[in-house]
Amino acid sequence: MTVRRTVAQALVGFLVAQRSERDGQRHRLIEGCLGIFGHGNVAGLGQALLEAELERPGELPYRQARNEQAMVHTAAAFARMRNRLSTLACTSSIGPGATNMVTGAALATINRLPVLLLPGDVFATRPADPVLQQLEHPLERDLSVNDAFRPVSRFFDRVERPEQLFDALLGAMRVLTDPAGTGAVTIALCQDVQAEAFDWPEELFEERVWHIDRPPADPAAVARAAEVLRRARQPLIVAGGGVIYAEATAELAALVEATGIPVAETQAGKGSLPYGHPCALGAIGATGSAAANTIARDADVVLGIGTRWSDFTTASHSIFANPEVTFISANIARLDASKLGALSLVGDGRVVCAQLGEALAGYRVATEVRTRVRALASEWDARVEEAYTTRHRPLPAQSEVIGALNAACGEHGVIVCAAGSAPGELHKLWRSRDPKGYHVEYGYSCMGYEIAGGLGVKLAAPERDVYVLVGDGSYLMLAQELVTAVQEGVKITVVVVDNHGFASIGALTEDVGAARFGTALRRRDPRSGRLEGPVLAIDFAANAASLGAAARRCGDIGELEEGLRWAASVAGPVVLTIEASALIPAPSSEAWWDVAVAEVSRLEATAEARRAYELGKARQRRYL
Repeated sequence: MTVRRTVAQALVGFLVAQRSERDGQRHRLIEGCLGIFGHGNVAGLGQALLEAELERPGELPYRQARNEQAMVHTAAAFARMRNRLSTLACTSSIGPGATNMVTGAALATINRLPVLLLPGDVFATRPADPVLQQLEHPLERDLSVNDAFRPVSRFFDRVERPEQLFDALLGAMRVLTDPAGTGAVTIALCQDVQAEAFDWPEELFEERVWHIDRPPADPAAVARAAEVLRRARQPLIVAGGGVIYAEATAELAALVEATGIPVAETQAGKGSLPYGHPCALGAIGATGSAAANTIARDADVVLGIGTRWSDFTTASHSIFANPEVTFISANIARLDASKLGALSLVGDGRVVCAQLGEALAGYRVATEVRTRVRALASEWDARVEEAYTTRHRPLPAQSEVIGALNAACGEHGVIVCAAGSAPGELHKLWRSRDPKGYHVEYGYSCMGYEIAGGLGVKLAAPERDVYVLVGDGSYLMLAQELVTAVQEGVKITVVVVDNHGFASIGALTEDVGAARFGTALRRRDPRSGRLEGPVLAIDFAANAASLGAAARRCGDIGELEEGLRWAASVAGPVVLTIEASALIPAPSSEAWWDVAVAEVSRLEATAEARRAYELGKARQRRYL
């Protein structure tokens, strides 16, 4: 039997029938569609989504976005909060709507988060080329702007005939449900083909379950890893996002409680162990804690679980300083498991933790090592407490803002952040009590992710309180999704730190000898011709209120704490703004990050920075 539907109607009917399954639990794979319509998708997907909403309410709810990049961020945040078992689709028109999504696609792919992108495309039949927004190439007539998605997508297809939809959809679902190879999935839909009718087999619309397996690591590899660990004098586990996506936190805790091996966490792995756990050292690397980095320097065996070993995690290959260090890397992705010349354990994080627990039965780290770990962690905790509670005048430090938010979040709140100085300080200072309570996008570190990401987190976990920490620079880039939050009645509490510029890059310019050039939000001085005039007087609270959010300016930390209590009583989105100093750093991680400094300069500050850079480069290693 067949059903006559347009390509777009068939696509929508297929999406509502897809399920993911892991550990016997089924989930709707595509839980909704974000979209902005134009001539390239309104007659196809727009019509199909309307028809579905009228005939089958709630099966694939449509939400109206304000910016195409932002809606992909929302989908990525949703997928991360759901541990990659569910996601959202995003549709745009051809042209700028489509290319606006490319940044979001890159973010999703770099962070290994499944999102489904459905941009419109040019006419397949070419009745009147060049049409509006068509990119003309003199030698490649089938090229469109959507080809920009290819390098940032894990799967790409262009549907130019109805019959091509079958393979495109099945291939897309395969990648969306592949924990080792997921990311942005792009199906470009020619605008005339979207509206074309075809006789579809009914089987296309039947419920389809995509089973997500938990493959074990090879037993021989586990035995080799256990043998190496048993010989270690100072082992260390680095927990990455794979621990959380695999829902392996209980198995990790059991492993380290039995063995006493301390754990340091990457940005994505923050919360793998709860704050206060006796084996928890906190964050590692360039934005890490001094406790974790001290142990990392001495570690002779480093076991990474679910980490892709980014430069921040390894402090640009400088933090693991023991000349005899050996790496073991457990990961569902063979690419990541093979990095740093590691002994590879390719398998699911939960299963591998259990396998290692069995293989290490009876092994325990020496008492003096465990005592040192607790002492270092306690010393760092005292420094965090001081950063939370020291009252700087006349302006508070950003660390004080983080302390107030940490208290407000409690046991089950979620903090969302992405770019600027805040992610580094959060990584060092945040006390994570829940594996899903820390949501910092740092694979792409995309300014503007924060509010859209907070929206996605809340849509995925409506039972949780969601707090978004965003700097003034990031807020100015992409705040429009506040309107979507107002429209949908989605409650997020946004805290805007107003430090009159780009604080993170401002500090970095000093490190490279560039004296905070181009990082302050100031007027141009007519006398010097430089951006060194008065600070721009931007009223972020008034801006947020104009978009429909409840808003309040906070003069100090006490007013911020009162504002957070008030926000809890407000039904819709709330924006709190607070002015803070960009010149008060968080406690040092005592680690290095490789950012090249000019080799020659007439500026003494740059020459001095180059000398410091060369000292850092001398500690950099190739782990072979």
